[in-house]
Amino acid sequence: MKMIEGGVTAAQGFVAGGIHCGIRKNKSKPDLAMIYSQTPCAAAAVYTQNLVKGAPILVTQKNIENGCAKAVICNSGNANTCNADGVEKAEAMCQLAAKALGIDPQDVVVASTGVIGQVLPLEPIEAGIPELVKVLSPEGSNGAATAIMTTDTIAKEAAAEVEIGGKTVRMGGISKGSGMIHPNMATMLCFVTTDCAITPAMLDKAIHQVTDKTFNMISVDGDTSTNDTFAILANGAAGNEEIAQEGPEYDAFVEALEAVCRKLSKLMAGDGEGATKLLVCKVEGAADLEMAKTVSKSVICSTLFKAAMFGADANWGRVLCAIGYSGAAVDVNKIDVSFRSAKGQVDVCKNGAGIPFSEEEASLVLGEHDIDILVHLHMGEVSAQAYGCDLTYDYVKINGDYRT
Repeated sequence: MKMIEGGVTAAQGFVAGGIHCGIRKNKSKPDLAMIYSQTPCAAAAVYTQNLVKGAPILVTQKNIENGCAKAVICNSGNANTCNADGVEKAEAMCQLAAKALGIDPQDVVVASTGVIGQVLPLEPIEAGIPELVKVLSPEGSNGAATAIMTTDTIAKEAAAEVEIGGKTVRMGGISKGSGMIHPNMATMLCFVTTDCAITPAMLDKAIHQVTDKTFNMISVDGDTSTNDTFAILANGAAGNEEIAQEGPEYDAFVEALEAVCRKLSKLMAGDGEGATKLLVCKVEGAADLEMAKTVSKSVICSTLFKAAMFGADANWGRVLCAIGYSGAAVDVNKIDVSFRSAKGQVDVCKNGAGIPFSEEEASLVLGEHDIDILVHLHMGEVSAQAYGCDLTYDYVKINGDYRT
């Protein structure tokens, strides 16, 4: 398995694109994206665990009940959530996309992201979809990735290639997510395409398995959004024998999917609203997976720790504090903690107690953008990772007037 370029159009048979249709007032920001495969696709998705769900989720759930889809239509700038006509508007988006593509409306995955509680204007979408279809291309991944951004500062794309059954299989994705991000499911939209032949049942199994290790391990601010959707389409164009059960072929597929989603997870965490640093908490020596995940998430979610990382302050006590209230049955007298970046590694805690270290060296290590928080529990052989960012002044500035 290797990482490649191409994003959501890396796989054979997929085209994508993005345009500004007028939902956003700022004409320099694209706000309507589409992904399309002429070949029918197996489809699966996971969604937010928030009880308040955007209307597009309800429509997408219904549309892909049969495990099939051919296209994705997504707007930014308006979440189409908590509106009396939300489902009607989401269904209309499917109908408009289907008409322009010449497909069944029920073969469309629909998504929206942006402000909650404002009525979604359908006129810009209706006028923009014909233009959007015209710009669809095998090189259109970045256009689509840009069009789904809200407070994101960078477009997020990833792709991988793997051999399955003697055939070269490709998969790639785009995602958005910067604020209102917290497990489970981390606030985001993500669309992945693959030319692998795989049944809807196995695709559904894979997407849940991978989400649990990647997107469900992100936290930026402790808020879980209403529109989170991770959808995957598989059109079988690679020509491999269809994956219909677990085995080496399924494992290879999951490995590649996890690599794509892990890269997107890191891109989202590092691009958290106002963030200056990507934090990755790597927990080793846990008694079981639940312990490893619980501990890593708790550290990443700690507001006090996130603030310390913004200030490049090696306040390791906040790491132990977060582990202590995580609910995991750890032995606090066995915990080791270190901080690592491109500038080196500094050990700060051994067997649950502080050890001498250079504050100057620690500040240098924590001054980098990518920082690993290394936690060893010495209770077993299981590991896990969680992804987050520092907490900065700009986070409050961004969210203080987000709607107005």
